Amino acid sequence: MTAPRVVAVDGPAAAGKGTLARRLAAHLAIPYLDTGLLYRAVGMTLLSRGLDPRDAGAAAAVAAALTIEALARDDLRGPSADMAASRVAAIPAVRDALVGFQRRFAAAEGGAVLDGRDIGTRIFPDAPAKLFVTASPAVRAERRWKELQARGVHADLATVRHEIDTRDRQDATRPVAPLLQAADAVLIDTTWLTPDQAFQAALAAVRARLAKAA
Repeated sequence: MTAPRVVAVDGPAAAGKGTLARRLAAHLAIPYLDTGLLYRAVGMTLLSRGLDPRDAGAAAAVAAALTIEALARDDLRGPSADMAASRVAAIPAVRDALVGFQRRFAAAEGGAVLDGRDIGTRIFPDAPAKLFVTASPAVRAERRWKELQARGVHADLATVRHEIDTRDRQDATRPVAPLLQAADAVLIDTTWLTPDQAFQAALAAVRARLAKAA
């Protein structure tokens, strides 16, 4: 699949990939899609209906009917949404339905910046610009904890670290589209970088890749 203006941004939870992807999209003046919200929306839709996110049939039906409006739900952030997203993401039929959603989004917009866990490996394997954004588990847990605190969500740092570790294991070991760095992705480790430093590194990498593909 050729998508000249697709920028794929992958990485584990709380690595800063969403912040980078949004800034890149704004700077490049192309649309942005947080693909993690797709899985969160599926998971939380199931929970709100009293259904189990591990129910493959129910999850696949919700994913197939998902609309962009579902991403505006106000319950898509937090531990419950995190775990629900991880569970539905392990269901092949859910991932198949959402692959189509993501590709249609980018095609309709003439390109996009998308962040997730399999953008550069499965959704757009031929994307000209790919980043893999990561940070140490301890730093990612502290960032997520501070984010929750800022939103008024009570959370224990040790619990958040446990949830990060659990999510990492689930994402890395699931049989369908596990979290992997694409062979041609540029690694951006944000552990010791400020947001501006991370953005400048990412922007330089993306500009170089897009220029090479032009």
